[in-house]
Amino acid sequence: MPFLFHLIPSSSPLPLIFHCCCSRTVNIVAFGNERDVLSEDSQQSSLMWSYLRRSALISEIDSSPSAEHARSPVTTEYQACIFGNVRLVVHDCPLWDIFDSDWYTSRSLIGGADIIVIKYSVNDKTSFQDLKDSYVPMIKKALNHCSVPVIISAVGARKNVPCTCPLCTLDRRSCVTTSEGVQLAKEFGATYLELHALNDFYIQKYFGGVLEYFMIQSLNQKSSEKMKKRKKAQKCHRVQPPQLEQPEKMPILKGEASHYDSDLHNLLFCCQCADVAFYSEDSSKVVEAHKVILCSVSHVFMLLFDVKSPADIHDPSILRTAQSLFAVEAGAGLPAPHGVPPCSVPVRVVVKDSVFCSCLSDILHFIYSGAFQWERLEEDIKKKLKDSEKTEHVLEKVKCILKTPGKVNSLRDCQSHQIKRLYSTSLRLFFNTPVLADVIFTIQGATVPAHRAVLVARCEVMAAMFNGNYLEANSILVPVYGVSKDTFLSFLEYLYTDSCCPASILQAMSLLICAEMYQVMRLQHICELYIITQLQSMPSRELASTSLSIVSLLKKAKFHNSDCLSTWLLHFIATNYLIFSQKPEFQDLSEKGELGPPCFVWTLVPSSSSETPIL
Repeated sequence: MPFLFHLIPSSSPLPLIFHCCCSRTVNIVAFGNERDVLSEDSQQSSLMWSYLRRSALISEIDSSPSAEHARSPVTTEYQACIFGNVRLVVHDCPLWDIFDSDWYTSRSLIGGADIIVIKYSVNDKTSFQDLKDSYVPMIKKALNHCSVPVIISAVGARKNVPCTCPLCTLDRRSCVTTSEGVQLAKEFGATYLELHALNDFYIQKYFGGVLEYFMIQSLNQKSSEKMKKRKKAQKCHRVQPPQLEQPEKMPILKGEASHYDSDLHNLLFCCQCADVAFYSEDSSKVVEAHKVILCSVSHVFMLLFDVKSPADIHDPSILRTAQSLFAVEAGAGLPAPHGVPPCSVPVRVVVKDSVFCSCLSDILHFIYSGAFQWERLEEDIKKKLKDSEKTEHVLEKVKCILKTPGKVNSLRDCQSHQIKRLYSTSLRLFFNTPVLADVIFTIQGATVPAHRAVLVARCEVMAAMFNGNYLEANSILVPVYGVSKDTFLSFLEYLYTDSCCPASILQAMSLLICAEMYQVMRLQHICELYIITQLQSMPSRELASTSLSIVSLLKKAKFHNSDCLSTWLLHFIATNYLIFSQKPEFQDLSEKGELGPPCFVWTLVPSSSSETPIL
């Protein structure tokens, strides 16, 4: 909204408004010719030069005497001092041709301007019309919505004032009226001033008062921006806790990406803890597999291995598929001798369909991969059979194996991308259940059933434990020491589902210790991430009043080789030194020399830098 200034007293308390403690610069760019075309004085001073000579704030004007009177100068530069130690730079461009001949220079001048002054003579209607139609839009474009104050100054006393009577035939183009100037200021969002003469009253008290007001606003804004930059720089120089990213995003620094699918797929190659052996009708062994993996994908295998009964599934088509494809040999399901793990006696399953049996190895690779690489399965079977009818026959059998109970023919016409969405290995169904379990952990007087195949695939320590010369390799009951039941259940849940949701920081630390014990590095990094995230979101007031001992967390992190977490906690304590230094556990840690004097020193560095804790 434009302002119409009439008078600003020169006694305004400028030094009280402006708070400046260092040398600053104010850049003023003035466009337009304010000289009166009807005046006979060819040596009439310009508006900006008149202000610099008459203002009481200006001192030490630096300008060539000939520069002011040079014939048609493109740009005249003046430099002066205001408010004692602030440098004022004025670029006076009397010719609008600079926008036509040198748009780059004019745009650069506007881009570096703190204040823009547009001046014109009230007795030059033609120049005013060019200003309004051509050059004001260029200035708006160069400003590009920047909040730079603009002063529009109408200079001179009007001569041959046109009559406002609608029937009058006098020349209306002889001078620029006040209403036209105010309208231009409204369209531009500028401040409009009328200076009838370049004398002390209009220059020093009127134009100077408005210009100096915007100078003060510009200086205060620069002072505020500089203070913000200084605070930001000080904040950047403080000791910052390192950012711990998700393991998937930083596989090299923070741990491996999720290898859940590859772990289960590799289980098929090693055949460790296999409890199923598939045979062809001529009694030759085809491939070994694991009940828990097969049953997690298919209801056909659930029927085959008595995980579910026909009454549980309520789908005759699944029963027909199981009976037509497979046959469990009599006596194969007998229990193992006392003290021998069930997996030592694999169940013998005969594959009745010879074409399907020839592709069984590829089908099991598909199932162990999570039953989502359908295109690859199609390609492998086509290469092996080299017969379109046989290929379609085998693929239809696979679709029957993957069929969901109650959905009649839901898979016969489905596309491969739909199979990807419908089927994925879901071992969650067998977590903490005795179904198909072949090992029982005893912990704190309780028992936790599990499946060797999953443990071996997901944990290298357990793979060595169940496959080496250890007591656990030939035992069903395996005791667990050093962790609680809830923590061990959370650990097993991660092995089965590849997900982890600790309920608290303490539980996450206990799970981290368990993960370090069994060398599951990705789970350890997930727990680190959870602890850091929870502590970062804790307000200072809650941090000061919490009973949670951060120092105790630091000790545990160091003891269990959690380098990332221990480093972060050390920085976290340093950042919140005033809070933690009041807690009793901090003194215990300091006495042991792990943290605190002389290892930790809080000092004030010189004023040229920020206040930084030094470790």
